[in-house]
Amino acid sequence: MKVADIFCGAGGLSYGFSTNSFFDMVFANDIDKDTIKSYALNHPNTKIYHKNISKLSEAEMLNFGKIDLLLGGPPCQSYSTLGKRKMDERANLFQEYLRVLKILQPKIFIFENVTGLLSMQKGKLFEYICSQFKNLNYVINYSVLNAAFYGVPQIRERLIVVGIRKDVHYGSFIFPQKTHDNFVSLKEALDDLPFIQSGENGNNKGYRFDPNNTFLSFVRKSEILKEHSSPKNNINLIKIMQTLKDGEGKDSLPLELQPKSGYCNTYAKMWWNKPAPTITRNFATPSSSRCIHPRDSRALSIREGVRLQSFPDDYIFYGSDTSKKLQIGNAVPPLLSIALANAVKNYILQGRLNVS
Repeated sequence: MKVADIFCGAGGLSYGFSTNSFFDMVFANDIDKDTIKSYALNHPNTKIYHKNISKLSEAEMLNFGKIDLLLGGPPCQSYSTLGKRKMDERANLFQEYLRVLKILQPKIFIFENVTGLLSMQKGKLFEYICSQFKNLNYVINYSVLNAAFYGVPQIRERLIVVGIRKDVHYGSFIFPQKTHDNFVSLKEALDDLPFIQSGENGNNKGYRFDPNNTFLSFVRKSEILKEHSSPKNNINLIKIMQTLKDGEGKDSLPLELQPKSGYCNTYAKMWWNKPAPTITRNFATPSSSRCIHPRDSRALSIREGVRLQSFPDDYIFYGSDTSKKLQIGNAVPPLLSIALANAVKNYILQGRLNVS
């Protein structure tokens, strides 16, 4: 089944399809140079188009014959309930998704975004987007999926829209069934990583022990530990992080240590025996998110951010630390994409659809 991924990012949504022999990832597109480099390093057999999607031509898209499945998640910052929620240039990039969909006319598409899209313009924007999908001859199914139910050690809800072309539609698409009622905790996901302090590099320490749970067995694809260093913070922040107990926030601090600014979920520790909150680009910035390591009392390392998104340890992220954090925070967790790939495969096989 030939697959294309637009707004592909570092390749989280592609992951489940590229690692399943039922699918063939033929091309991907993104505008960010570091992001597309990361994608290329991890998907060497996929044709890469590094350009503004509006410049992606019909000829380039049709260069591989018929595409069976289109993936893509247009930039979501404009729809996020944490943002300004304005219809700016990025908010209108769904129009490019529609343009590509009209050209390729795949049998199935997956459109991924934040749940804030459902309430944007009091629901009118999502209603409009779905009407445009229907005008292009697709039957629409959508659901909000929480990545934690698929083994990701993170509470991360995402809107997943699946469109099936009417001429191959045989019944409602069945979204992936939950695989984890007991969520994977930070302890299960990160405890094998060495103890480090603020500003310390732990790569030379190596892993503390062999994989001892299903999640670690999945992510431990490398015996060489990389990207495990914590940002160097000032003395006052270090004192705050060391004072907080498991799951506590800034309101639990003594008055002399309480920061004078910041939202309620900033300057806060995560829970060692629970999954992480939603990972964003700020997962190493305690003043911007709940990201203080509950065991080590420091900001998270890049390796830990990658782990909490369920990327294997051998997955390569290219660019500066700032660029890597942005790529990681924007990604679809690979374990969620694996579940989606299996659901698409099951739909195709059960309907005996021709994908040649």
